[in-house]
Amino acid sequence: MNSFATLDWVVIIGYFLVIAGLAIWVILQKQNNTEDYFLAGRNIGWFIVGASIFASNIGSEHVVGLAGAGAGGKMPMLIYELHAWLVITMGWVFLPFYIRSGVFTMPEFLERRFNSSTRWFLSVFSLLAYVLTKVSVTVYAGGIVISSILQIDFWFGALATVILTGIYTILGGMKAVVYTEALQTIVLIVGAGTLTFIGLDAVGGWSGMRESLEPGYLNMWRPPSDPDFPWPSLVIASTIVGIWYWCTDQYIVQRVLAAKNIKEGRRGTIFGGLLKLLPVFLFLIPGVVALALKNRGELSWDTPDQAFAALLMNRMPTGLKGLVAAGLLAALMSSLASVFNSCSTLFTVDIYKKLRPEASEKKLLRTGRIATGFVVLLGIVWIPIMQNISGVLYEYLQSVQSYIAPPIAAVFLLGISYKRINSRGAMTTLVVGLGVVFLRLGLELGRDSLDPGSLLHTFGTMNFLTFSSWFFLFSILLCIGASLLSPAPSEAQLQGLTFSTLSEEQKTANRASYNVWDIVFSLLVIAIVAFVMISFAE
Repeated sequence: MNSFATLDWVVIIGYFLVIAGLAIWVILQKQNNTEDYFLAGRNIGWFIVGASIFASNIGSEHVVGLAGAGAGGKMPMLIYELHAWLVITMGWVFLPFYIRSGVFTMPEFLERRFNSSTRWFLSVFSLLAYVLTKVSVTVYAGGIVISSILQIDFWFGALATVILTGIYTILGGMKAVVYTEALQTIVLIVGAGTLTFIGLDAVGGWSGMRESLEPGYLNMWRPPSDPDFPWPSLVIASTIVGIWYWCTDQYIVQRVLAAKNIKEGRRGTIFGGLLKLLPVFLFLIPGVVALALKNRGELSWDTPDQAFAALLMNRMPTGLKGLVAAGLLAALMSSLASVFNSCSTLFTVDIYKKLRPEASEKKLLRTGRIATGFVVLLGIVWIPIMQNISGVLYEYLQSVQSYIAPPIAAVFLLGISYKRINSRGAMTTLVVGLGVVFLRLGLELGRDSLDPGSLLHTFGTMNFLTFSSWFFLFSILLCIGASLLSPAPSEAQLQGLTFSTLSEEQKTANRASYNVWDIVFSLLVIAIVAFVMISFAE
């Protein structure tokens, strides 16, 4: 594998200097209150919102995993990259409720809609989930990417990235995060886009790539009987995960809550949806190209996860190689910064402020910075743990979202669409849902000790996509049933928080927040998604 030349290192160092300069510029701007620190003063325009959504979503593990899926015959996983239509769903369906309610966090919205118990539950659950999954997986995958591409020690690469990202996140807050993410988005798209173009050229274009693959390789749709990716379960389960991740998860939604108003926020989601279409071409196609070149004997790698790095180091010219490496570093840093900031917001606003309601804005700002620093330290602590963790458990952590999404997605969807849903229905669904998640995970780990054909064995070994689909239906029915068995919430409590309780004034304001171009570009996103789905059907 070729190594970096001097020009590549100049490009990488230049990237870090520009990021540092931008971060310092933001840090030097005064931050007077929690709205400035956690939501950038709610004064962000649509371009920054959309770029931040995209950069937050794309992490190093995303790059490696998606290219690995393309090189390893897992084309059905492509459907998770076609969630652009769910990004715009957040802007059109969920965002008006969030911004009208003036909340900082998703748990805070649940309190407005239901009660404080649902807020406490989702706050604590989200914090634990972020630390155990998002922080650990991002740090681990990032360390692997940095060490393999920059050819430096895993420990040094992971540690340096966590500390550098932590510094500007602690000092600059949300504004530093979103502005650096906007720049990182540009670097990532230009770098990875160049690799895709050069890779396709090397393999003889799209037709040359197809000829170097086995027939039907690019088909993302498997029959319902497929043991791994049955298409009905794949469509349903991926949509459920997408609703949870793109429309209700603090990690993503916080970017849109920082928008100036509903109009800018919605346009940010439309722009973010357009950007979300790019990973198919930026990361998955390079993985497929690497496989085509390997089949021709022109490239070699041991595992599919090495496909992206192999293509990069052997096919990219000097200078551009450093640009792509800078893009991968950008992906890691933006994901880390997002999770650091989201954890800090959840702890300060949903836990500390609830326990200390008399705390001043200055005290809350200091607490937010301390909380961010604590999460950064947890990220450092995770490095040796993740270094020694088994590959099975690493994949396991990544699949957990298929289990935790159904109950949360059900509560949020029903919460804004059905006014009869009350706090008892929501809390019952969240608590029972968490119990089901732990039961499934426990049975999945201990599947070898279960009797084949038994109820527990079936529950623990059912295809994870099929399980997620049935679990969502169960959560919907449980939420409705528990709500109907208890008193309905008052109209005053629901005002403006469900579709049926919107006032005429709120409906008029919502109609005034978009124009024909917003509709046109939203339809364009949906049309492109449909086109890609049809194109990858053979």
